[in-house]
Amino acid sequence: MSAEAADREAATSSRPCTPPQTSWFEFLLEEALLEQHLQKPSPDPPPVQLIVQFLEQASKPSVNEQNQVQPPPDNKRNRILKLLALKVAAHLKWDLDVLEKSLSVPVLNMLLNELLCISKVPPGTKHVDVDLSSLPPTTAMAILLYNRWAIRTIVQSSFPVKQVKPGPPQLNVMNQMQQEKELTENILKVLKEQAADSILVLEGALKLNKDLYVHTIRTLDLLAMEPGMVNGETESSTAGLKISAEEIQCQVCYDLGAIYFQQGSTNAAVHENAKEKFFKTKELIAKNGSSSLHFTIDEERLAGYCQACGVLTSSSDDASQQATPYSQIHSCMKSGNYQDLVKIFLEDNLTFSLPVQFRQSVLRELFQKAQQGNDALDEVCFKVCVCNTVCDVLQGRTIDIQFCQLFLKPSKEKIDFLLEVCSRSINLENASEALKRKMAAFLKNLCLGLEDLQLVFMISSHELFIKLLKDDERKPLIDQMRKRSPRINLCTKPVTSFYDIPASASVNIGQLEHQLILSVDPWRIRQILIELHGMTSERQFWTISNKWEVPNVYGNVILGIKDNLTRDLVYILMAKGLHCCAIKDFVHAKQLFAACLELVTEFSPKLRQVMLNEMLLLDIYTHEAGAGVSGERPPSDLISRVRGYLEMRVPDIPLRQVIAEECVAFLLNWRENEYLTMQVPLPLVQTNPYVKLGQLLAATCKELPGPKESRRTAKDLWEVVVQICSVSNQHKRGNDGRVSLIKHRESTLGIMYRSELLSFIKKLREPLVLTTILSLFVKLHNVREDIVNDIAAEHISIWPSSIPNLQSVDFEAVAVTVKELVSYALTINANNHFWLIIQADIYFATNQYSAALHYYLQAGAVCSDFFNKMVPPDVYTDQVIKRMIKCCSLLNCHTQVAILCQFLREVDYKTAFKALQEQNSHDAMDSYYEYIWDVTILEYLTYLHHKRGETDKRQIAIKAIGQTELNASNPEEVLQLAAQRRKKKFLQAMAKLYF
Repeated sequence: MSAEAADREAATSSRPCTPPQTSWFEFLLEEALLEQHLQKPSPDPPPVQLIVQFLEQASKPSVNEQNQVQPPPDNKRNRILKLLALKVAAHLKWDLDVLEKSLSVPVLNMLLNELLCISKVPPGTKHVDVDLSSLPPTTAMAILLYNRWAIRTIVQSSFPVKQVKPGPPQLNVMNQMQQEKELTENILKVLKEQAADSILVLEGALKLNKDLYVHTIRTLDLLAMEPGMVNGETESSTAGLKISAEEIQCQVCYDLGAIYFQQGSTNAAVHENAKEKFFKTKELIAKNGSSSLHFTIDEERLAGYCQACGVLTSSSDDASQQATPYSQIHSCMKSGNYQDLVKIFLEDNLTFSLPVQFRQSVLRELFQKAQQGNDALDEVCFKVCVCNTVCDVLQGRTIDIQFCQLFLKPSKEKIDFLLEVCSRSINLENASEALKRKMAAFLKNLCLGLEDLQLVFMISSHELFIKLLKDDERKPLIDQMRKRSPRINLCTKPVTSFYDIPASASVNIGQLEHQLILSVDPWRIRQILIELHGMTSERQFWTISNKWEVPNVYGNVILGIKDNLTRDLVYILMAKGLHCCAIKDFVHAKQLFAACLELVTEFSPKLRQVMLNEMLLLDIYTHEAGAGVSGERPPSDLISRVRGYLEMRVPDIPLRQVIAEECVAFLLNWRENEYLTMQVPLPLVQTNPYVKLGQLLAATCKELPGPKESRRTAKDLWEVVVQICSVSNQHKRGNDGRVSLIKHRESTLGIMYRSELLSFIKKLREPLVLTTILSLFVKLHNVREDIVNDIAAEHISIWPSSIPNLQSVDFEAVAVTVKELVSYALTINANNHFWLIIQADIYFATNQYSAALHYYLQAGAVCSDFFNKMVPPDVYTDQVIKRMIKCCSLLNCHTQVAILCQFLREVDYKTAFKALQEQNSHDAMDSYYEYIWDVTILEYLTYLHHKRGETDKRQIAIKAIGQTELNASNPEEVLQLAAQRRKKKFLQAMAKLYF
């Protein structure tokens, strides 16, 4: 067989990754197997599937010698199968919710009939004629279960069911589905005929004032024994699972309430019975708690039933039901109290508790009454329609056509009510921005749709309109309305727009302050401040918002401006510009900074330089968030301005440290290493810690890789970082006289704090710079004395191998920093295999072996086109492979261990053989044999399985060793190709497992 043919055969062969499913007949052969199977966390097959399989096999008809179909024989096999089905149901605690959800009506009918049979209920006996109090507890419970299921099935069958879309027509499947459908219909017909009896049985059960017992696996086993061996235990009051009388009453009341409610569609008086049962259920749940119930009740559905019953039954003394919106609306509709009806709808616009379908149905009912001649309802219809429309707007639904029809002839009264509904439907303090924009868009579109300018002015001058629409949206809208065509019916008195009214006469200070807070237009801010200072000279308007924050180094200079108007304007322009910059609204930030620069240039050189510095930082942010993301280099003038800032020596200029930090990071990210290493002034390096750090990083990156003589800069960088990560130790004498050692985590021994260094590194994006700083911290992490597992990294050899004062380094902080840096680096480039290996090593060192394997495999996948190419040997070194082997071993995946031993330069037979001897393996075991190419390992497997008597597994190993491409006589190229193909498939299988 050629290598290609062998590869095709291996690709087409199925390889199960999970143990085979337990077959139904295995439970017949081993008595204890069922309980063991059901105790598993996720048994396969699941319990309900087992019930179906057992009953299906037990009910299979037989064929006699004349080929005549006979009923299923009543033999030992079928009796055991039925008993097994009952045991599984007992394991599920006879929970009808679970059983009904997963079993068809015919299967569940058969199961419950078997329960009646084994509980000694004579076949053909009418349950209504049986006195439940005289029966053994388990027998009474069996009758209750059957009759509960009967009425629940009747109720369920009355609900509309969405038809399943049929697949391609298959005769056998269609016949089977038709037979099951007919059988279900026949059973339902019988159940409906016996519904009255079932209801009487359950009503009688409510009078039982004693606990009952339901069969468990143990009691079923006792029943299956010979009569002489039972000793009457199943008949005693202690047999089975105890169900208290309160729990039985609670569940029976709920089921009776459901059947009465269903019957109420044809007999309204029965709703009173349903209401009584549901409220009794609610009372019992409140008394005993829903958690104590063996049979769970859907409390949300119960609440819905209670609400519906409260609406359908008139009960003046039931005050609790009158509190629900549904009951209140129903009462208002019946009594004609439409004022309260509108009030309920208006209040619901804040809570959205009423479904949209219910709102529409009420409106349709009102329209029908209005069309029957009740003209007084026209206004009510409009008001309810407005409430519904505003609710639709806030929830993002389209506006109903009825609203448009009712608004064809708008009036002042209609606009007033609409604005009232809008104002009361949104809480501006707590509402989200999305909700505000929806309401603003609705009011804006409403203005555009109105022809009467007076009505437009009513909306545009309303407080809600002014708060929701920004200045740049509101003014163009008003201007557009003023330019309407001549057919607009203007009143005799000219109508002035909001902006035509003199500010001092019609707009109070509070409104102007509110506009000042919201506006980001520099010209508008200036105009508002002029108006405000014209109204009062006592206020400091830069203090009206606590969100306006200016760094302290700038605040002292700005607040020293003598002119109040200028001081307010400069402070507010800068605060708003910094806020826009923080939220990445760079366009408005630039406008605000430019206006501020123009203003301060006239009187303050110091503030002028401050604004130039802030605009430089803004330009850096703008480029990094825009063109820089796609790798486009910044313009040369921006680089020149960054250099100029670092070299600036203007005295008494307030400077923010973040600007220097961003400038150095900017130069490193765009590989301006020549400037940082050769051209940056020496005094700047000595005074600015970020420049010094940037120079050392640039010099180290520039010399990689280099001879040992060129590693002087690497040593300097190492010493700076070690000093930053060192802690100062102090001795303190306690109250007891003892001297204790205190470590200060954030030490000032270095040129900056560790948190500042970490913040600076997280501004870097250049791969080589990140690799260098990562390599340094990994080496520092590995230097500690108690380290067990080293972390590997690129260029790790350039760093010193020891630290003179080891105790001074805070290695816990170093470990945290390494983790944070790797996580950050992977957000920059998730496909850097060396960073992925570092992440994997960190997880390996912290005993998180599954996560470590994930990242080891990901590192190999990204550099080999998902293992379709060979993984470079510098990625999967022997150390990495050995760590993968240890991970698999500690995860008890011993077959994976044996296969990975082949990946080493020298195959580790000792580890492989030891792993294969393990019988408790958590991987696919013999399904992995097709990935083994080492003949020695395959021969050992053959011997091992022969020794254990595992014939099937031995055959699989023999099949694997018999592949012609593994023949030792083959050329080396063929053997290498065979090994490579198996490596590829194995690593891909591992990736699917751990990704």
